[in-house]
Order: sequence, then structure tokens, then C-alpha cells
Amino acid sequence: MSKRRFRTVSTILLVLIDAAMTALAFYLGYLIRVASDSPANSAIPAFGVYLGMMLIQVGVMIAVFFFAKLYHVKRVASRVDELYAVFAAVSVGSLIAIAVTSLVYKGELDFPRLMLVYAWVLNIVLVMVGRLLHGYGQRLLRRSGLGTDRVLIVGTGEVGQLLLQKILHAPHLGYEPVGFVDANGNSGDVLDLPILGKVTDLSAIIDRHEVDEVLVAMPEAPTDRLLEIISQCDRGRIGIRVFPDVFQIIASEVSIGDLDGLPMLTVRDLALRGWKLTLKRAFDLVCGTIFLIATSPLMILIAVLVKLDSPGPALFVQERTGLDGKPFPVIKFRTMRVDAEAETGPVWARAGDPRCTRLGSFLRKYSFDELPQFINVVLGEMSMVGPRPERPVFVEQFRQRIPRYMDRHREKAGLTGWAQVNGLRGDTSIEERTKYDLWYVENWSVLLDVKIILRTAFRIFRDPNAY
Repeated sequence: MSKRRFRTVSTILLVLIDAAMTALAFYLGYLIRVASDSPANSAIPAFGVYLGMMLIQVGVMIAVFFFAKLYHVKRVASRVDELYAVFAAVSVGSLIAIAVTSLVYKGELDFPRLMLVYAWVLNIVLVMVGRLLHGYGQRLLRRSGLGTDRVLIVGTGEVGQLLLQKILHAPHLGYEPVGFVDANGNSGDVLDLPILGKVTDLSAIIDRHEVDEVLVAMPEAPTDRLLEIISQCDRGRIGIRVFPDVFQIIASEVSIGDLDGLPMLTVRDLALRGWKLTLKRAFDLVCGTIFLIATSPLMILIAVLVKLDSPGPALFVQERTGLDGKPFPVIKFRTMRVDAEAETGPVWARAGDPRCTRLGSFLRKYSFDELPQFINVVLGEMSMVGPRPERPVFVEQFRQRIPRYMDRHREKAGLTGWAQVNGLRGDTSIEERTKYDLWYVENWSVLLDVKIILRTAFRIFRDPNAY
């Protein structure tokens, strides 16, 4: 099956699944309303009376999904983002369907209001379930090589290698890397993938290897260089993705103002200030307290096991840098020997770190050592979500070589963060982590925090960079 036919069949199947789930939600809403009705007031007619209303509901919902671009399926779309989109589309679609029904039947059809409420809730749940099953089926087919896209990576540096690793670790995305293009014209292999040529040969390489998508991994390249690369890719329906630099990330939503008549771009307009600070603190206090109470039996058990596993205290307190660059004591379960840094001094943990205790390796792998930090959250020293705090000795090093590194400390440090849920955890690039942290600081919202917390929960048991 060709790639285009695969996408067409996949989209048609998704439309049919949405239609079936919408119809099922309406029918179940009717059954629940009938079942909850009292015998003395059981005047709800048979379902056949509402069949036309159901068809309107299905048609309107499909149309709303289409205009909401829910059929423009993205390989890397977050399930949390999709849930938000489905919630909004179903809510709007339900209101439009009620309006259309009222217009078509002109008061001839008396429908129970609770039935529509039940159908609305069930519609959100069932459509999301159907889409999850559809996505799971797509991933299985892509793993088997059906509907895959051939990908070419421009740039052999750290970012290019990071993109390749992401692709190799996510075969369900359906990307087949064919090779690299080197900006300096070098030859050879990078991570066992061949360098196929230089940028000036890009157009010929795309044709020769039947490339479907080009990933430009040169964030520090000047604009004219990027435009040259993009112009070389100007053929057919080829997709182009460009890995952004720091400015492009932080200026994703720039505002235009003026300075005494001179136009100026505002790129450091922090999202989290004023009443939003109070809202975030309330969110942290409520969530932190709930999680602290819920996990307290587990923390007591872990504390006992840490004491039995190796000599030393159960808890480990270490100074980290937080809001406005001020230090604070972060609380964790001890996962290493008491004298872990006696010979090495301050160093990062690494995979298979010999300093870890037997239990410590397990705790770090599944982030159980971080549970006491809910205390930091309740005390107001940390947030549920934010840039992960680093030790002052490392902060001093990073601020010297990474532009705008200290801007990540404009917000409280977090238990989890945008960088971490995107795989930048452990011994990964600080430069890339900083970009994600800066984006979070300038694009904060409650929904973004909820999204990060949900994605953290999904990653706990499958994070390769947790050690």
C-alpha cells in the first residue's frame, strides 16, 4: 500500500470511528436517562423518535472535528493535547447540534436535557477511546514498516544526533532515517547512519533517496543559511522541519510595541506574574498537599527500606538553586553512599553509577527518591512544575557558557518540567534543557502544568534517562 493511500484509509477509518462513537454516546445517554427516570414520570418516548436527532449530532460532530483540524493527524501529537482538542470540539459540536435540532424540528421534538448532558460526557470519553485505539493500530502498522516516511537529517552535530536517537527510540512514529547531510561536506558515518553529502547536494540527495521529510538540525545557523537549505528542499510534497534556536523558542509569541514611536519586539514578557502567581501557588498547595498525604505510607516504607539497605540517614538534604537564583534545601531519599563525593567532588549521576546503593538505583529509575520534594512544594520552596533545580556549583558553570541560563530561575524550581517530559533528563544537553525551560517560563498556563504532570505520570516507568 502506498503512503498516500495509507494516510487516506487511516483518515477515513478515523472519521468512521468518530461517527460510531458519537452515535454510541448518544444512544447510551438515552439509555442512562431512561434508566434514571422515575416510574411516575416515565414519559420518554422510544429511541426511534430521537434517531433524526442522533444523525444531526453525528453529522455536526464530524463537521466540527474537520474544521478543528482533528483529522490532520500528527505523528508526534501529545495525547493530552488531543484530549483538550476533543473536549473543546465535542462541547462546541454539542451546542451546534442542539441549535440545528431546534431549527429542524421547530419545537416538535421534546428531548430530555439530561440525556444531552450524558451524551456530551460520553461523547468525549468514547471519542478519545476510539482515537487511542486508532492510534495504537497505526503505531503497530508503522512498526511493521507500513506507511513509513523516509527522513533526511541536515546537520551532524549534537542536535542532529539527538534527533536520530529520538527517531530510533520511537519506531511507532513511522520515520525511516536514510542518512545525514553535513554542513561542512564531511563524509563517513554518524551513529551508524551514513553522511550522504553536503548541503549544496541536498536537492539531488532528496531525489536519489526518495526522501519524504527533511529535519534541519542546525539551530545556530544564520537565517540566510537556513533559507538556502529550505530552498534546496523545494520539491513536491516534501515536509520540512527546522529545529529552533533559543530566540525562535522564546519568541514564539512575540508582541509588538513601541519605544517613543520606534517599533520594538517584546520577547521577555513573562507569562507568570500578577494574579497568575497566586493561581499557580494555589494549584501547587492543593496538588502538593494531596500528593503528600496520598504518598505518605509509601514514603514511610521507602524510608525504612533505605535505612535497612545501607548505613546512613533515610533522607538526603542538598542545596539547590531556585527562584531568583536563591539557594534552598531540596529533600530527597538517599540513594547513594554517605561518602559518595568524597573522592570525586560534585559530579552528575550517570547510568550504572557505582556510587548508588542497591535500593538507590531502583528508586532513581522510577523517581521514587523525589517523593519528599512534595514537602518543598507545600512549603513554597518548589512548584509542582518548573525548571528542575541544579546545584549552585553547576549553575555557576552553566551561567558562564549558556546565554540566558539564569532566566530559567525567574520561576520556582519544579518537581517535573517541560524539558523532562520531552526526554531531556539525566546526562543530556544542558543547552537544550535551557531552551525548553525558557519556553515554559514564557508560556506558562494551568493547562500546560496539568499536561506536564500527566505526561510525567506516563513516563515514570519508561524513561530511559532516569538513573
